[in-house]
Amino acid sequence: MEIKAADVAKLRKMTGAGMMDCKKALTEAEGDFDRAQEIIREKGKLIASKRADREASEGVVVAKTVGSKAYMLCLACETDFVAKNESFVATANEILDIAIKNDAADIDALMAVKVGDHTVAEFVTDKSGQTGEKVEIAYYARIEASYISTYVHFHGKLGTLIGFNAEVGEEVGKNVAMQAATMAPIAISKDDCPADIVEKERQIGREQARLDGKPEAMLDKIAEGKLNKFFAESTLLGQALIDDNKITVDAYIKKANPSATVVAYKRFSLND
Repeated sequence: MEIKAADVAKLRKMTGAGMMDCKKALTEAEGDFDRAQEIIREKGKLIASKRADREASEGVVVAKTVGSKAYMLCLACETDFVAKNESFVATANEILDIAIKNDAADIDALMAVKVGDHTVAEFVTDKSGQTGEKVEIAYYARIEASYISTYVHFHGKLGTLIGFNAEVGEEVGKNVAMQAATMAPIAISKDDCPADIVEKERQIGREQARLDGKPEAMLDKIAEGKLNKFFAESTLLGQALIDDNKITVDAYIKKANPSATVVAYKRFSLND
């Protein structure tokens, strides 16, 4: 049967698939739009399955703040060409809006959200069919705080969410978010550093001191000193401010609001 260009365009608008894929699906479905959509979805599943072992190392990071909550998501793909496509970026923002609308607590909750007759997970699989690449949600996070700052680097591959317990002002908030993006702290402060990392750094400090020939009785004290240096370099509040290394990030925040501190922090980078 003859497939009209208007029908192909209609199916493309409905599915986001390429013109040739839409024409082939309509031809196979003998003009039945519901069946054509199913054919395109099945193609997406097939491509996703075939490319499951591929590395989705490119993509786009998007973030939004809504009231006292902020959300960040990374939609990943295989090539920078697809990642920079307007349609792909629009899809990332569309999924983020779905997360916001449903206030998804984590990535599992987000993937299970229903969009019409399909879940977000199936929606992402459909995108594999449209792009011909492996597509996945590589990261998703939500924070809640009294005052929030977000930052996404201009190349769209790195972002941070920072939650404060009190207002600090737009400039301070942005600078702290950029600090976190650049310096990649492992935690907000030494108090919330993962215990296994702290113990590993303590043991490294002891071993280094032992190799340096320090007395056994001094090893613990030396290790604690090295651990404090690690906290200063690797925690957000303990780090020296990039723009003024004479003060810490904690002190910088306190200058803006003596009662303010960071209470929530998320960072994601496709390059890490």
